[in-house]
Amino acid sequence: MTTPIVDFVRRYAAQGAVRLHMPGHKGKAHLGCEALDITEVAGADVLYDATGVIAESEQNATALFGSAHTFYSTEGATLAIKAMLATVAMSLPRGTQLRVLAARNAHKAFLYGAALLDIAVSWIYPAVPAHICACPVSADDVKRALSSCAEKPHAVYLTSPDYLGNIADVAGISAVCRACGVALLVDNAHGAYLRFLTKDQHPLSLGATMCADSAHKTLPVLTGGAYLHIAKDAPEAYLARARDALSLFASTSPSYLILQSLDRCNAYLADSYTKNLCATVARVAGVREVLRAHGYTVQDGEALKIVIEATKSGYTGEEIADILRENGMEPEFADGDFLVLMCTPDNGEEELVQLCTVLCGIPLREARVRPPLPVCAPEAVMSVREAMLAPAERVTLAHAKGRICAAPTVSCPPAVPIAVAGEVIDGDVLAQLTYYGVREIAVVKK
Repeated sequence: MTTPIVDFVRRYAAQGAVRLHMPGHKGKAHLGCEALDITEVAGADVLYDATGVIAESEQNATALFGSAHTFYSTEGATLAIKAMLATVAMSLPRGTQLRVLAARNAHKAFLYGAALLDIAVSWIYPAVPAHICACPVSADDVKRALSSCAEKPHAVYLTSPDYLGNIADVAGISAVCRACGVALLVDNAHGAYLRFLTKDQHPLSLGATMCADSAHKTLPVLTGGAYLHIAKDAPEAYLARARDALSLFASTSPSYLILQSLDRCNAYLADSYTKNLCATVARVAGVREVLRAHGYTVQDGEALKIVIEATKSGYTGEEIADILRENGMEPEFADGDFLVLMCTPDNGEEELVQLCTVLCGIPLREARVRPPLPVCAPEAVMSVREAMLAPAERVTLAHAKGRICAAPTVSCPPAVPIAVAGEVIDGDVLAQLTYYGVREIAVVKK
């Protein structure tokens, strides 16, 4: 597979041209990568009006993911998520407010997009709250929620996989959405690799209308590299407006280092990645079994995540994370309840052996009891946009009850917002905020 962006930039760097253009380093080494860090010079194409090397590279990605078109983002899935929402909004009749039914574990980018685009959001809540990062939603849940909406939404928004590696029934949910005539938008930030498993589990392949992937989270791509995928059967208007939607929120100075990384990744995905991925999936599954045999409670789910319910082993996630750090390993996430480890084919077998050795060297304790979490479904008295753009102040939890939330407060994205901007902070909200160690919250000024 061709790598047109990489090839162009290397040719340009090799010319030794006098750089009378941005960036200011002029290709001189300060970090060491500057020679390959360019701007939109002649021949380099323009990301949000691509007709040259970027267009060719995106076509390569399109073929790999089986989309109608795969667009690049150098500003992560954060940009792709906002653009996904804007694409739907731009496709509606003039003056129509976008209505979205969303699973509650929405990334901050979704909430910021809702504020900027003035989206009317309805929520699907977890039946039993288990953790701030999990919001299991079934096809039946979506069907019930759609039938109870006063006005039919234009789209359903889903986060899958979630931060704890849980994968939703995207195929089943997609079928419900198609029957109701609404688009299915999926935040697949943690699942770009799902396309390349032995059994394709990518949301786009399972019926999603649009999908945002963080390439850099699970593929060998520099931080900030991401994709916006449009399905082959998506409305034509989505394909026509997606690049406009990306440029609405994007920087006009995209990183060519990230673009080269996305471009080079195409060649790897087309070559040896699937073989390497399958071998890694098998090794990670083996690690899970070793840890379970030692006595850990390890969750099933996403193939490249190892999620340990630390409380069942008598520890907090932070305590186990500290032991890993003492042994030269850094986890993806830890809190009082869970430890999350993310693996890819670039984690060699010896690293996974080292992980097993350290974790199995920890003497397990009696399980810690987790108090049940209240179901938080606060009353919304202002729109997300109105509350998020209103004058605000930070107050301690002791002074927060009855106030209106002004900004999302979560422990980590993507997570279930305990309170969304515009919602009233009640006793259940305060109980969850306290559980997760939040001490202050932004509220709308009176």
